[in-house]
Amino acid sequence: MAHPIHTQEARQRGWRSLIWPGVFTLAALPILIGLGVWQVERLAWKNSLIAAINEGLGKARAPLEEPADAWKDLAAKEYRPVSVVGRFRHEDERFLFATHGSEMGWHVYTPLETAGGKLLFVNRGFVPDQLKDASSRAAGQIEGEVRVQGLVRKPGVEGWFDAPSDAAHKTFYWRDLGGMTALLASEQDRARVLPFFVDAAAEPANPGGWPKGGVTRLDIPNRHLEYALTWFGLAVTLVAVFGAFTWTRLRPESD
Repeated sequence: MAHPIHTQEARQRGWRSLIWPGVFTLAALPILIGLGVWQVERLAWKNSLIAAINEGLGKARAPLEEPADAWKDLAAKEYRPVSVVGRFRHEDERFLFATHGSEMGWHVYTPLETAGGKLLFVNRGFVPDQLKDASSRAAGQIEGEVRVQGLVRKPGVEGWFDAPSDAAHKTFYWRDLGGMTALLASEQDRARVLPFFVDAAAEPANPGGWPKGGVTRLDIPNRHLEYALTWFGLAVTLVAVFGAFTWTRLRPESD
């Protein structure tokens, strides 16, 4: 039979051995649960986004300025197909860093002077880095009145790891409508800018093939449920492992 004093000392050693594992478990558990909850929230957001894309793509193109203030309703309808008539101001091109397949380059954002007197930044599409300079793709710098067809896109939100904009070279690393607008020379022009972008469709293609339109990403992956279950599973596993470890440290000694 185990001596009472020895049994008490063993239990004390067992409890002491649980201090740091217990601290780790208490610190890690809310983090794992929080990450799981965050992924559940992301799942709801992603489902809503995919539903909005599908709803928008299922509708006919809406004239952006018929009636003149039709754009006010369209501003809140991301991915809504639209059409608008105007003239490009190629001298005010902006560039957003992007990739196309495995190639790095830029999305070309050009203000369109609309028939209704507004300025609309149009994402005309992708160009590789060697074609960033407009003179290298002169055929695509369309003059005169054009009809642009595309999808309404909201301005982006700056991420923690996005590189800072380079105003001197008109380059951006997130869909910064405010930053693009601020580079316009006159206050009158800045006041006329519509509060959203339009991503131009792939067809009709630009002369010379550049910029290459149709760059809106529509095949959006949705694995947030899988990620949430992973984090919650890790939380359950952590509790189970700590429980088993505690049992081995505190279980009564055999006679």
